[in-house]
Amino acid sequence: MDLADLKSGRLGADDYARNFADGHPPLNRTQALIEAERCYYCYDAPCQTACPTGIDIPSFIQRIAQDNVRGAAESILTANPLGGMCARVCPTEVLCEQACVRNANESKPVEIGLLQRFAVEGHFANPGAKPLFTRSAATGKRIAVVGAGPAGLAAAHGLARRGHDVTLFDANPKLGGLNEYGLATYKVAGGFAQKEIDWLLSIGGISPKLNSRLGRDISLDGLLAEYDAVFLGLGLSGVNALGIAEPQLRGLRDAVDFIAELRQSAPEIVAVGRKVVVIGGGMTAVDAAAQSKLLGAEQVTMVYRRGPDGLSASEYEQHWAQTHGVTLRCWARPLSVEASGGMLRGMRFAATKLEGGKLVDTGEQFFLEADMVLRAIGQTYEAAPAGAAIELQGGRIKTDEQFRTSLTRVWAGGDCRYGGRDLTVEAVEHGKRAAASIHAELTGVAHG
Repeated sequence: MDLADLKSGRLGADDYARNFADGHPPLNRTQALIEAERCYYCYDAPCQTACPTGIDIPSFIQRIAQDNVRGAAESILTANPLGGMCARVCPTEVLCEQACVRNANESKPVEIGLLQRFAVEGHFANPGAKPLFTRSAATGKRIAVVGAGPAGLAAAHGLARRGHDVTLFDANPKLGGLNEYGLATYKVAGGFAQKEIDWLLSIGGISPKLNSRLGRDISLDGLLAEYDAVFLGLGLSGVNALGIAEPQLRGLRDAVDFIAELRQSAPEIVAVGRKVVVIGGGMTAVDAAAQSKLLGAEQVTMVYRRGPDGLSASEYEQHWAQTHGVTLRCWARPLSVEASGGMLRGMRFAATKLEGGKLVDTGEQFFLEADMVLRAIGQTYEAAPAGAAIELQGGRIKTDEQFRTSLTRVWAGGDCRYGGRDLTVEAVEHGKRAAASIHAELTGVAHG
């Protein structure tokens, strides 16, 4: 059978519109009011403790119950300036909702994520709403924020609120980082990432500079000479290799590039194979696998080297992929890319098992036909652009508790910082806390 069938336009226009619409429809007003009434408004609420940004969850839910959407949005965005995106993409089922006391006597927690989304998007949708925040008096201090992903955006907003002038550099032609380029289209349908950024920039004092890559267009030394402080929210731009020979073949590509292409293009022009193999077990693998199926692939298999318990994708994400036609195959590692006539034909795998706590081959092998193979086995921090002066730990930037790096006047946060969980909401918290630290360092005045 000839598998050389990588092409776009596999589906009709109605199919694409349906498949790439909002994967999780928002609550309407009536649903939100009913759901808000389920909250116990706990004192010392465990859901708030479980939120990396410390959102006062009982407070914002109570305001929804009072039909005060603006007040609810203010409570959320004060703690998390990207609260709308986090409501859409954060694994609330293992954070705030897992901690909900409703779980003790019922099988269903309060739908905190959906309520958060209702409040923030409701406020954004009101063109006559008054601004939630205003800038403090100008300090005369200038800060460079490098990387316009969740950490950089949160840092920029926090610094601008405190009266500093921020220049926001990013290597891409759009702001947003992971939120704009790295998430499945059905998670952020309707251009929400840019709507949230428009709101965030509306505070003033933030000047974006796009297509500006550290190490190519700007340098850390140059920024330190021009600005009073620098925040690095560089993310993870390196992609792990498979550890086997990877010939240059059409259809063998990184999952992050595939996801980014789909986010920046109409789905009908994005090519996908008939039989797709995705290698990896995280959120990126799930997003790539599910979207391959939604693009019209006949068969999509996600292959992971360990067992189901080792998958970094949440159970919710795994269920989403499987209910959308993705086959999950565990205990297998790639052996070789198979090709003939210059065309990708599939992948050969070795079956694996745990033996004495180590992953070993069982001796069995199998072959999966594929005309498209997507690598999703993790990303790494690329240290070269920032230079050798910054101390690393575990391959990422080492900071203290105030997010200060080993280099004077340089802070860092988000996925590029050592010790995090690679969550959007955690990156926001890094940026928020770094902004407070920078402000205190530059002015000598603590400002929450």
